Amino acid sequence: MASRPARILLVSGSTRGASTNTALLRTARDAPPAGVDAELYDGLTGLPHFNPDDDVEPLPPAVADVRARIAAADAVLFCTPEYAGALPGSFKNLLDWTVGGPEMYGKPVAWVNASSSPTRAAKAHESLETVLRTIHADIVPDACRHVPVSRSRVADGLVADPGARAGIAAVLRALASYALARTDWDPASARSA
Repeated sequence: MASRPARILLVSGSTRGASTNTALLRTARDAPPAGVDAELYDGLTGLPHFNPDDDVEPLPPAVADVRARIAAADAVLFCTPEYAGALPGSFKNLLDWTVGGPEMYGKPVAWVNASSSPTRAAKAHESLETVLRTIHADIVPDACRHVPVSRSRVADGLVADPGARAGIAAVLRALASYALARTDWDPASARSA
């Protein structure tokens, strides 16, 4: 791996305090593998409702913040539940705010399915893939995985299950390796090609 750590922004699609999705990402933040610097984004509920009329400079402060965090990251890892057969509204709101900026264009991204069954949340992840492809994010298939997290194996907001922790570390390593291999990639030149 490269001499500097990969900066990975972690984004949970859940607003629930006891979310297993957020617990998985907290664990990723608190115990990343070597070569990874992980930051957990926690401003989901502070984002204003998306309105294209407001997607102009100066951006609402919460929107400017999330875009700056995405821009500073080498990659973004999402972990989201499924609500009513789709992405949670507050999470989709965050994604909608990324459409008007260049930050997600070509950004390496992946997602983790933390549900107890690999088929649960499948519609949310299909929808997430559609959105990410639409905004031209660079989906890293090797880092998109099912890492089941049982609510009973979460202690103090962190995943205590050794198998799940190993799965989280494997996802981070795969995403970091891919992202750092692309450090010479210039999204501006890719857009103009």
